[in-house]
This record gives sequence, C-alpha cells and structure tokens, in this order.
Amino acid sequence: MDKKVAGNSKNEQLEEFRVDDQGQAMTTNQGLKVSEDEFSLKAGERGPTLMEDFHFREKMTHFDHERIPERVVHARGYAAHGEFEVYESASEFTKAKFLQTPGKKTPVFVRFSTVAGSRGSGELARDARGFATKFYTEEGNYDLVANNIPVFFIQDAIKFPDLVHALKPEPHNEIPQAASAHDTFWDFVANNQESAHMVMWTMSDRAIPRSFRMMEGFGVNTFRFVNDAGKSHFVKFHWKPLLGTHSVVWDEAQKINGKDPDFHRRDLYEAIENGDYPEYEFGVQLIAEEDEFKYDFDILDPTKLWPEEEIPVKILGKMTLNRNVDNVFAETEQVAFHPGSVVPGIDFSNDPLLQGRLFSYTDTQLIRLGGPNFHELPINRPVCPFHNNQRDGYGRQSINVGRVSYHKNSLANNTPTPVSEAEGGYTHYEEKIDARKVRARSESFKDHFTQATLFWNSMSDTEKEHIINAFSFELGKCKELTVRQQVLEMFAQVDLDLASKVAENLGLVVQGVSTATNTKSSPALSQLNTIMKPQTRKIAVLVGEGFEEDLPAILADLKAGGTMPEIVSDHHGSVAGADGTLLPVDHTFLTADSVLFDAVYVASSHGKTAMFEKEASYFIKEAYAHFKPIGATFSGEQLVDNLHFTGQAGVLTKETGKGFVDSFLNAIAAHRFWNRAV
Repeated sequence: MDKKVAGNSKNEQLEEFRVDDQGQAMTTNQGLKVSEDEFSLKAGERGPTLMEDFHFREKMTHFDHERIPERVVHARGYAAHGEFEVYESASEFTKAKFLQTPGKKTPVFVRFSTVAGSRGSGELARDARGFATKFYTEEGNYDLVANNIPVFFIQDAIKFPDLVHALKPEPHNEIPQAASAHDTFWDFVANNQESAHMVMWTMSDRAIPRSFRMMEGFGVNTFRFVNDAGKSHFVKFHWKPLLGTHSVVWDEAQKINGKDPDFHRRDLYEAIENGDYPEYEFGVQLIAEEDEFKYDFDILDPTKLWPEEEIPVKILGKMTLNRNVDNVFAETEQVAFHPGSVVPGIDFSNDPLLQGRLFSYTDTQLIRLGGPNFHELPINRPVCPFHNNQRDGYGRQSINVGRVSYHKNSLANNTPTPVSEAEGGYTHYEEKIDARKVRARSESFKDHFTQATLFWNSMSDTEKEHIINAFSFELGKCKELTVRQQVLEMFAQVDLDLASKVAENLGLVVQGVSTATNTKSSPALSQLNTIMKPQTRKIAVLVGEGFEEDLPAILADLKAGGTMPEIVSDHHGSVAGADGTLLPVDHTFLTADSVLFDAVYVASSHGKTAMFEKEASYFIKEAYAHFKPIGATFSGEQLVDNLHFTGQAGVLTKETGKGFVDSFLNAIAAHRFWNRAV
C-alpha cells in the first residue's frame, strides 16, 4: 500500500461523513426545508399541539434518543487521531503488514480513559487509565486495547463482573463516584488476593498521571506474534511516551478535580491544537515459544509483568497524535474497540483474562451501539474493503446489491469467497492442545505476592511514601474495621514495613508475619528513571503592574525552550511594564490555580490591587508544597524571600537573563523536588 494512501486514507474516508451546517438552510432529517423552528404546530395560538407536526416529532424523538448507554467501564474518555510509523521491520517475528516496512505509516485513533467513574466524573481520580489504539491497516482494523498499568486485578475474566461491582459506587447510596476508597472495593481486594500486584500500582503515582501525554501504555495480556514461517513468539505490547512518565501528587489531584475536572482532555486537546503533538514509541517484549516455562512466573498470568531487565523492550516504531476529533460523540463515544480485532501475524495466547475479553467486548458493543452494525460507523470502518454475507440489523449503512447473502452459492459464483493464508486469509496459530475440560486455575498462577514485592522494592523512597499515604487514605475511608484489618494482613505479605506504617496511620496493629522473601527490584518500574524534558510544561508567570523591561525577553526564551508561560495577574486585560510595554493577561488568580501549572515564575511582587501579594503568596505556597519548581526575578524575589523559600531545592532566585532561563528550564525538566523542606 502506498505510504501516502496509508497515512491519509482514514482522513479521506471520514471526509465524506463530515457535515458543516454553517450558512446552510435548515431541513428535516429527510432534507425537507424548514420554515419555522421556534413553535410547534397548534390548533390556534393557545391551543394543543397537533399530532401531525412531523417536524416536532422528529426533532423531539431524536433528542430523546441522543444519549446511548455509557460504557460500564472506561466511560470517561477522550481521543485523537494520528499515525504510526515503523522504525524497523518486525518480519522476523510477525507477518503483520503494517509492521514490515521502515517508514510505512498507518492511520490510528487513540482513546484514553479512566476506568471506574461515569462519563461525568473528574479525570484526576486515583484509577488505572485506558490507552486503546485502533490501527486502520490495509489488512483490516487492529485494536491494541491497553492500560497505563501492565497488570490487572484478576487472573480469569469470569471474575470481572465481581471486580467492577465491588469497585463501582456502593449500590445502597451510589457513593463514592470514581473512587476506590470504600468498603466493597477493599473487601474484594482482601478476599481476592490475586489483586495484590495491581493494587500496588494503583496506590502508586502511576494512578494519578500528569497527562495522557506522559503515561505509558501496556497491552496487559500475553499475545502471539506469528511470522511467515509459522514460528510463534509470545509478545507483550508497550507504548513509551517521548516526554517521559510523570504524575501529580494526591493533594494536587483532588484540587484539580475541583478546579478543572477536564484537566486531562484539555491538556491533550490544547497540545494538539498548539502543534505539540504527543509521541509514543511502540515496543514489544518477546519470548520464544520454547522458552515459555523459563521464568519464575507464568507468562500467561495477567497479574504478572515481564521485567524489562530480563526481557528487554524492543522498539519498533513511533505513534504521533496530530489531529483532534471533529465531533466527540461521533468519534470518541462511538468508537468500538475489541482485542479480537487482529490482523494476520497477531494471535492470542491462553491468558484466561484475554480469552474472556474476546467475548465480552463484542457483547458490550451490541448493547451500547444498538446492534451488530457498529463496525459501519465512520470511526469504526476499516480503510480496506470488507465483504461478507452479513445483512440488515439496526443502523445498517451498507446498501448491499444482488440476491445472494449466503455461503456456499452458485448464483454469485460462490462469492464472497474465503481465501487461503497465502492470499492473506487469517489462520489461527495451530497450538497443540491435549487437556481435560475443567473449572480450575493453574498452580503456576497461585503466587500473588512476589511481583507485588518486586514493585515495592523498585520504588524510590518518595514513591514508597506516596504508596503508604495512598493506602492510608483509601483504607481510612473504609467504615468497617474488619476490612481495614484484612487488607493490612494481606499486604504484610508484600512488605511488613509497608503494612506496619499504614497500620500506624490507621491506629491499628499488623497481626500477621510477613512471608515476603523477594529482594529483586526492577529500575524500569520507577517513574524517577524515565525521560525528563521541559517541553510543553505550563508555567504560571505572576505579573503585576510596573514589571521590569527584561521580562518580555525572558518569556520569549522560555517559549523558545519549549515551555508554555502564561500570564497570571489580579485583573484581566493587560499589565503595563515600567517602560510602558503591555503584556496580555491569560488568567487571574480567580480563574487559575497553581495545581493547573507545572511551575511558577514570580516576575513581580505588586499589582493593581492590594490583594495581589496575598493571592500571589498563596499561589506560590501551594506550588512549593507540591514540590514544583519556582523561579523568581526582579521584585518577585522579595515575595519568595518573604515566604522563606529562598535557597530551597528547586527555588531559583538571584539570577536573571539567559542564565536564569537555562537554570529554570533544567528545574522544570526535573519535574519535582522531593528533597525540599516542607
């Protein structure tokens, strides 16, 4: 397939479905021009509405049915279009055509989401994040349905309804929304101990990401790559953000949910609109079939990760998100993902969570999108032709011609016809199976704590402190003392020091004795070991009237460094410098907050009103408490000095010009200063 066609075909296909109503005459859905849209048809001006008012009935019926059932999980989501480009051929491992040719581009659509909350919930909940990618390949759609955490709560899909029932708001009062800090969830955890590893991740900073652009994606399940020779490798999929993997702190997350519950979607939308396209490298971990039992964990267990130090991630290409959606409902809400949407060269393993997902995703789309034709919605249509004998049903868009809709047939020369593997027909990997039908779980799945301990061992001291605080917060919200105690005894098996410190915060005592013996660690699991860049970070620039004449040049240098400085003052409009220079104000202290920025630059200590110093001081103190970089020049230094922050880690003063900018950019790249005195 031509590179240009592969990269643009989905955009071209969607173009015919785009409708611009601006400047057009109003019509009904049948194309009849409308003469009046303010009043229903009545029997007299004050009389009853007439049943023959077809325009009213069409308009009202459509409105009554505008909302489709929201997703049970992953309801709160946001999406964007982009493209995937291959770095090097993966033909040694898979025959998937979109991974064969260096430089080949494939259009993609990616939807990010929280898991537990409803569509109207805040985006900074402590939760896993969905990271679902639809590749529109020449062989059909391939869906990589991933999360930002590489493991899951359960080992077998039959437990999924139990998990979600426990995680969702409690049914007697529908509280709490988009939160796991309640009794039923933690009761589930304590009584389903396979969840231990996933819970360690959700209690970590990974569960409160800074941005969709700064979080990893993991395929979670074990799949197969199959090459042209029929050789199979087990594979796990990875997305690695080029901006690094970063998070907010818990206090900050709670405040962001109040200040801007759309924080993550706004961040993604604005980055793409500004041309700061999010980029992620695509990598795979590969295990040859003959090495399936080589490791001290079962590679099919979805509660286990494959340590990158033992099984390195091989980078195959890069995805760039470069276009926002035109309509959130038509694209983001109607997109339908399914891990069973694969192409030749990608197959399944016996991972019992994956096996259940292969049924559940299709079943879910049938009720959400009104029937079996959800694949014909514009956002879901493949870019390659599709032909089969499926017909009719709700929402059918294809107008199939001819008499024949069955196989085999003679009236249409037995078409459409299955094709051989050599002609591109999908064939399942021929795995030999010789087993009894049982309801059971492999003995190799029964170690629930070793990798949870591995995760704990891999954290920095700061990250460990955050995990302890997260457990203390979540369990502190549980009303039942027995639930708290059960969870403490469970996580004593992960690490006794962890459980003891949480118990101390809860006023309890750990009764059990730890059996944890794993001393291994995996540096790849700590976010402090990821990429650190200042690019696209937002800086709140606190500016009042009479600022120094060097400020515009400093702002220009910060922008040149890839950051986004935004003026915050005590009034809208503009602020005037000592030399008469005007700077437009982006926010006031009323409409902005330090939690919405990555850093603070204090450029002035006085404003138009007496409230400037008070509001600016609060702004700075909150950013300081969240360990963010703070810069101050000119009269702004005095304000920082009055707060006794001068000389603390990540607080830059006593320097101006290019030297200040370089130092400040380096501080912003560091993200947080955890060694700061607070």
